[in-house]
Amino acid sequence: MVLGLGQCSLDYLGRIHEYPVPDAKCEFSGLVIQGGGPVATALAALSRWGLRCVFSGMIGDDAFGQTIEASLREEGIDTSEMVVRRNGASQFAFIAVEPDAGRRTIFWQRPTGRPLQPEEVPLDKIRQAAVLHTDGLFIDASLLACRTARQAGVPVVVDAGTLRDGMLELARSSDYFIASETFARQLVGNRDPLDACALLLDQGPRLAAVTLGAAGYAALCDGEVIRKPAYPVNALDTTGCGDVFHAGFIFGLVQSWDYGLCLDFAAWAAAQVSLEMGGRRGIPSLSGIRRQGYPVSI
Repeated sequence: MVLGLGQCSLDYLGRIHEYPVPDAKCEFSGLVIQGGGPVATALAALSRWGLRCVFSGMIGDDAFGQTIEASLREEGIDTSEMVVRRNGASQFAFIAVEPDAGRRTIFWQRPTGRPLQPEEVPLDKIRQAAVLHTDGLFIDASLLACRTARQAGVPVVVDAGTLRDGMLELARSSDYFIASETFARQLVGNRDPLDACALLLDQGPRLAAVTLGAAGYAALCDGEVIRKPAYPVNALDTTGCGDVFHAGFIFGLVQSWDYGLCLDFAAWAAAQVSLEMGGRRGIPSLSGIRRQGYPVSI
């Protein structure tokens, strides 16, 4: 079982030709509505690939929250640890996708309810998990979850999108710390992403990596440098690629693959996601993974 603690969202995505200047009207097309959020989308992928998943997070008692929870249940994810805040607004995003430029702009609203609290973390389920995955949004809850997992010998994977307060402390309580390019730049400026990996490894994880979009990824582990370009695809929308990269890495860990294969599969799965609008439509199927030649034992 994989337990994920972190963000869940409802995403509205629309295609635009190019990002508008101020005070302009901009027509969009191809509206897509689907669940999102780094941890929630990673669990959606893992559930489709045959792993039992439990989500721990927070929504409001609004219509968006109901849709978010329903989307997770439809993926077969256990939402019994979902906390609902009365009179709260759920996390929501509108994403303007520019297919011709291969980029997107995200406008998002934080959930307005009280953040997930340490006393709301399902510690017993964490101790029983094969992997704990978190994005650190609810930092106090995430730190407790990670420390509990480490004490129980449960591997901890962190999705570090932004350098927020407490993220380096979270790195010290993690086993696998995979950061975005944005996080790396916030940490070391315009230096080589491997410098960010080295700094993160000094905090204690076994592996540190930085995802670099179309440029692929860079990683350090066991004294080895792994640096590879992204799989070549005609990307439509990069929403969710990082989320599924983490899912791919976790899937490899559960399969007992070596780190190089875990990262390779993560990059391939992320590339498939970019072929569709949103972070979940393009998640490759388990049969598709097998056809690609990955040694799946599920």
